Amino acid sequence: MRSHWAWGRAADEPTIADQDGLAAMLHRRLGWDDLTPSAAVPVRDLALPRPRVAVPGSLAGMASTDVRDRAQHAYGRSYRDVARAHAGRFDHPPDAVLRPSSRTEVASILGWAGDVDVAVIPYGGGSSVCGGVEPDVGGPAVSVDLEALSGLLELNTTDRAAHFAAGTYGPAVNEALRPHGLTLRHFPQSLEFSTVGGWVATRAGGHFATGPTHIDDFVESITMETPAGPWESRRLPGSGAGPSPDRLVLGSEGSLGIICDAWLRVQPRPAYRASASVGFAAMTDAVDALRALAQSGLWPSNCRLLDPVEALLASTDVPGGTGAVLIVGFEGADHPLDQPLHRALALCRDFSGVVDDEGVSIRHDPAVPDAEGASSGRAGAEEAWRSSFLRAPYRRDALIALGAVIETFETACLWSRFAETDAALRAGLQAAMAEAGLDGIVSMRITHAYPDGLAPYYTVLARPIGDRPTSASERVDRWDMVKAASMEVIDAQRATATHHHAVGRDHRPAYDRQRPQLFAAALAAVKGRLDPNGVMNPGVLIGPA
Repeated sequence: MRSHWAWGRAADEPTIADQDGLAAMLHRRLGWDDLTPSAAVPVRDLALPRPRVAVPGSLAGMASTDVRDRAQHAYGRSYRDVARAHAGRFDHPPDAVLRPSSRTEVASILGWAGDVDVAVIPYGGGSSVCGGVEPDVGGPAVSVDLEALSGLLELNTTDRAAHFAAGTYGPAVNEALRPHGLTLRHFPQSLEFSTVGGWVATRAGGHFATGPTHIDDFVESITMETPAGPWESRRLPGSGAGPSPDRLVLGSEGSLGIICDAWLRVQPRPAYRASASVGFAAMTDAVDALRALAQSGLWPSNCRLLDPVEALLASTDVPGGTGAVLIVGFEGADHPLDQPLHRALALCRDFSGVVDDEGVSIRHDPAVPDAEGASSGRAGAEEAWRSSFLRAPYRRDALIALGAVIETFETACLWSRFAETDAALRAGLQAAMAEAGLDGIVSMRITHAYPDGLAPYYTVLARPIGDRPTSASERVDRWDMVKAASMEVIDAQRATATHHHAVGRDHRPAYDRQRPQLFAAALAAVKGRLDPNGVMNPGVLIGPA
């Protein structure tokens, strides 16, 4: 059973003991002593607004108006979502949750919704952190959960492509491919609680730092049901025939229709791994080393740079003492990777990087490929970071229950603009926190590196300051001030509103400023043709925000 407020399952919700442990850690590291453990409002005590629309008999078999179901589908899992849900605040739950099991049933839902003017909010795994699944649309809305539309539909090993239904969760994708020695090689942090359709709809990014990492790189074709009819692109390895229909659907965030299935390019499972960590006393040297790696053509699978604060919070050992740490890793199915790793480490040493030779890990075992998630073949710092990465959403929930404000956001910019952009964001965040009555720290990691630029990812951990306790609503309002300031800086620096978290409703103002106005008009025209009644996820990407 999924939690109605926290990241994962109800059984994994943070306990009071978990919160006490984190409070003690924050006292030791930051001197904070005013955070108080609290329990979430249980489902039995929730008072949700009554449904405003009745589902017709033809759809009743797939519909639910259960309180837990409606609460679970009321939010994604951003800070503001979790804080409100923990406090029992569900102002705009869906009026019903619908679970179609076929494209025909999806089409029936869209036909009914258009006839009676009910908004349709497509729902994959509910892991949105940008307001992409919240039914706050000013009128009746239903959440369409695709979990019954799932599974591997077809596998073509000659083409090395797999056909998956949209509601297939990340772990199920890899379990279906494992017996065939294949993997999708797409691993977002939300893997356990995100789906194929959700990845496609949000242009999701995986944690591989260079080379193919966004779901865009793996999509071969897409099938979607729209209010105007079915949409299906042709399976092709590549095409120069005009604008790509798949590129229009990728990142459409449920504003044009409901993605039902997709053909995805898959790869052999890795049999070789090589990894190490490199310490840097100066962050500027670390960034220069990262750029050299990104432009070297070596294409490491992991090339993640943690600033000193991030390294400390992740409990990552930094070779050479304290400072920034760059985690470098290679993996592949065809040949040993010791030479690429040693060349990568030589590049890092050129920029004063310190390598712990005992922490270098090289694995040669082509007979038994590693399972995704296995720790074998990963150096200590890489494994420490990876463990922290996967546990981060659970720790965040405990911190929110304590009354802390903790949230992340990411962007991407050119190498030539990074120093200025990073400095402006850090200054802007600190100024906004002070204005909002928050005291805290800002950390940063660089998650993806390209030959021409990089994607920095920021974490804000703060506490309210003042003479009286604050409510969840007040803390959310304070965070909203900080988030708005970060988006203004990002826009001023000509960076992107989001690199891999999607636009949703939270990033919509920055996205409106980023895109060309003629493109916005063209996108609105497409939506008008595919969704003439405007029922598909209103306020996301297009239309009134």
